[in-house]
Amino acid sequence: MSQTYFQKGLGLKAEVLPMLERAYQSRTVDHLKALGFDASAGGLRMRLAREFGFCYGVDRAVDYAYQARRRFPDRRVFLSGEIIHNPDVNQRIRDLGIEILEDSHDPELRFAKVGAADVVILPAFGVSVPELDHLKAKGCVLVDTTCGSVLNVWKKVHFYARDSYTVIIHGKHYHEETRATASQALTHPGGQYLCVRDVAETERLCEFILGRRSAAELMAEFAEAASPGFDPDRDLQRMGLANQTTMLMTETLKVQETLRRAIIERHGSADVEAHYRAFDTICSATQERQDAVLDLLKDGGLDVMIVIGGYNSSNTQALARMCAPRVRTFYIDNPGCIEATAIRHRPVGASVESRTEGWLPAGPQTMGITAGASTPDSVVGEVLERILGLRGCTAADLVALTGAAAGGQE
Repeated sequence: MSQTYFQKGLGLKAEVLPMLERAYQSRTVDHLKALGFDASAGGLRMRLAREFGFCYGVDRAVDYAYQARRRFPDRRVFLSGEIIHNPDVNQRIRDLGIEILEDSHDPELRFAKVGAADVVILPAFGVSVPELDHLKAKGCVLVDTTCGSVLNVWKKVHFYARDSYTVIIHGKHYHEETRATASQALTHPGGQYLCVRDVAETERLCEFILGRRSAAELMAEFAEAASPGFDPDRDLQRMGLANQTTMLMTETLKVQETLRRAIIERHGSADVEAHYRAFDTICSATQERQDAVLDLLKDGGLDVMIVIGGYNSSNTQALARMCAPRVRTFYIDNPGCIEATAIRHRPVGASVESRTEGWLPAGPQTMGITAGASTPDSVVGEVLERILGLRGCTAADLVALTGAAAGGQE
């Protein structure tokens, strides 16, 4: 293993494991799981999604950060941005003495304080090609925690760009992961990219493909979401679809089908492959968490849904967007959002937090709970404990619901 580039850990997993368990695990969550993810106390039924919280990629990134701090106790250690989008986890990283650098599109500005003797941890989202090249040129030690699912998307992007297909990325053009993914396309001669955030933006892109919108009109909207020098007339003849791994799976599939229909209308069904490709780049962990929420919603009987995760976490936002049309949903980013008589939360589509009084009525209530892939069990557990406390209960009071008892509350 290179002593200046670490991509498969630093050989200290066993040493940091006790620290990770103390910081991120929860006996309350373990207890609810042992009760079948479905238990009640004080007239409150809690139904925990079967898949929630930390995914493998996030768990690995946090593990590597702790290993890096242990491996280099006397060096300055930096993170090239938030390791994941969760305030509790990022604060714990800071508490280790790791500095999280401010975001910037300019590598020289972002890494101005980093020197050759320093250690820089690359987050689970990855970094752009120019950022990586800049850090390598500095000669500092790099600890790369880029998620395997993100690396899989990058491989597909290279396939597209190598074959002169413009990369269409379903994602937020300003998100760290999307910026890193987009930069991969530019490593090939003539490589180009354009980002679409949702189906509505995809439909407006298709208006150009179908000749119902001019290039100037398209670029007026997508100038900041496209590669430098992007020419719609030249660069939208051949397209390959990729996605930010944390987007809503069902929306990515709609984006894919919307583009495909436009290509068929424009070029005919016999010539689709020459103009459009779409590999599966949906993250399995993201899909599993979304599927688990769908299972809760399909079962019915929920009075309220609690979604836990950072407000800037795309995968948590996607979970909240799935729930909000179906059940009263509160999206919270930390246990402190649960107050004595109110809940602080971020409504879907809002940019600021709201506060709702009397959100948990007296009497029987059935509550669904899920958490984004960057939310540790420790945070989920504390949220559960605070909610149970509103009913004068603790996790020890939870009892499993079986047979007729469970069915009767449905």
